Amino acid sequence: MLEGSALLGSPALPRHPSTLKGKVAIVTGSTSGIGLGIAQALARQGADIVLNGFGEHSEIKAIRAGIEREYGVRAVHDGADMSKAPAVHRLVAATIEKLGGVDILVNNAGIQFTAPVEAFPAKKWDAILAINLSAAFHGIAAAVPAMRMQGWGRIVNIASTHGLVGSAHKAAYVAAKHGLVGLTKVVALETAGSGITANAVCPGWVRTPLVEKQISDIATRERISQQEAAAALLGEKQPSRTFVTPEQLGETVAFLCSPAADQITGTTLAVDGGWTAQ
Repeated sequence: MLEGSALLGSPALPRHPSTLKGKVAIVTGSTSGIGLGIAQALARQGADIVLNGFGEHSEIKAIRAGIEREYGVRAVHDGADMSKAPAVHRLVAATIEKLGGVDILVNNAGIQFTAPVEAFPAKKWDAILAINLSAAFHGIAAAVPAMRMQGWGRIVNIASTHGLVGSAHKAAYVAAKHGLVGLTKVVALETAGSGITANAVCPGWVRTPLVEKQISDIATRERISQQEAAAALLGEKQPSRTFVTPEQLGETVAFLCSPAADQITGTTLAVDGGWTAQ
């Protein structure tokens, strides 16, 4: 169920040109981290935002109100469970009913688990595939008919460098992200010429809670500090030795939703500090 209110006040800070004014954007997994950075970037461009994800009610309320106040757009929250196909379809349907349409769908929700393939729990495999891949399929299937009717739509799937290359102990995550890249290409071909584009963004290391856990695991295993563990993680894969930020990813998604990207579809855009250039 969508939860929100009307426009509140005027923006506190100067905004970029409102290239997405009047558009409605769903961003899954957007109550924190990468998803929130994307939601804020799209709101900055004038889009109304449907936040999705779990968290404390008071914290989500504050995030939603902050977006409305700062960017002068509508912001609502839908707590749909992305692991459940009917819930994903209801999220899209509720957005169309309450906000008048769906113009942008950003599939960002994701979970992670690491283990050798022979020890990988089947339940973890199923959960990761459901949230990281199947949820995107269900959301796209629900949103594309509305986008076709209006002759415009932007689908952005947040994949990963692990949608392009592999890493040990991440069978489910790598499989799901590779699948997401493949799904992106198919949707781009099926919607070509309709005014809809579909692209995948492939971030490298971003300092999210998922990555923080990996840093902590390295620190514990190697008996080093968190700072040293973070440097070790970056040094292994990411030549820039700097984390990608949610703000950078948000601006990347906003670009893909801009007129400059009208003919960009079916692509994977790596934002990874040189990881996949190696």
